[in-house]
Amino acid sequence: MNKPKNDTFLRALLRQPTEHTPVWLMRQAGRYLPEYCETRRRAGSFMDLCRNPQLATEVTLQPLARYDLDAAILFSDILTVPDAMGLGLYFVEGEGPKFERPLREEWEIRNLSAPDPGVELRYVMDAVAEIRRALGNSVPLIGFSGSPFTLACYMIEGGASDDFRTIKAMLYDRPDLLHHVLEVNAGAVTAYLNAQIESGAQAVMIFDTWGGALSHRAYREFSLAYMERIVDGLVREHGGARIPCIVFTKGGGQWLEEIAAIGCDAVGLDWTTDIGAARKRVGDKVALQGNLDPVALFAQPEKIAQEACAILDAYGPGSGHVFNLGHGISQFTPPEHVTALVNAVHEHSRKLHQI
Repeated sequence: MNKPKNDTFLRALLRQPTEHTPVWLMRQAGRYLPEYCETRRRAGSFMDLCRNPQLATEVTLQPLARYDLDAAILFSDILTVPDAMGLGLYFVEGEGPKFERPLREEWEIRNLSAPDPGVELRYVMDAVAEIRRALGNSVPLIGFSGSPFTLACYMIEGGASDDFRTIKAMLYDRPDLLHHVLEVNAGAVTAYLNAQIESGAQAVMIFDTWGGALSHRAYREFSLAYMERIVDGLVREHGGARIPCIVFTKGGGQWLEEIAAIGCDAVGLDWTTDIGAARKRVGDKVALQGNLDPVALFAQPEKIAQEACAILDAYGPGSGHVFNLGHGISQFTPPEHVTALVNAVHEHSRKLHQI
């Protein structure tokens, strides 16, 4: 397998020397870009866009045409996996994703089974393969999935939640049922990510968006343990190349050492964690990804550059840092502000990599 012409992102994840700090953004292909909104309009709906490999390829490449980014990320959604389990995913304007058949009854939970990524999720694998061809080995392609616990939050709550009362009630009252859901999800995510790697993904990321809502003890038992299972089961070499794995728990700053110990190559940080302190804690074990507050992109370009440089300086000289936001980019972000961010990261980081 030919390595990308710009492999800075992959080298940083493996803590190898780089000329600059690579940068990509969570949700970099999304509603803040007018060209994305036009493609989504043509697709008819969000899921129609996800299920069309040609259009998914188009929107994956749109931010790369605008910005000097160091990686592309598959355009898809974390909820494709539970949708393929038959829970009936749909979207309500202004309310986000919903499931027609959330997991509430014991018989529903016991009947849950993992989808075959080559059948029910074939459209995702087709998109991965098509995006890789379209990229022409310019930059690496990232594949991804939600974590077992994060997927379970949507599957049990039936959609987004402010307090996760339904899943947490199950966690405390019937942990056996929640563990069953998580076991099925872990198997499904492992197969799903490995299928993405077989189809052409050159790195994979696990999004544990809601792990930070758990108590200290519950996080280890109901989120981290299942992500460790996935990492253990991942294909780590494909086509003669190492496939790095990133794990990101939003709100997970207190568990950095535990996350770094599960075998991943990099740990994602949200904006509440000091990246310099994080490097002291785990930087000799894993690379770090992050961690600008996404709302900082609403500031003036010179202020955005200042914030980016402060994060780069806090990390310090040397490799092992992938610059990113602390969570997904807001749909209201001015597109030209992203240009200011990417340029600042590349320009300032080159000085640090010469030290």
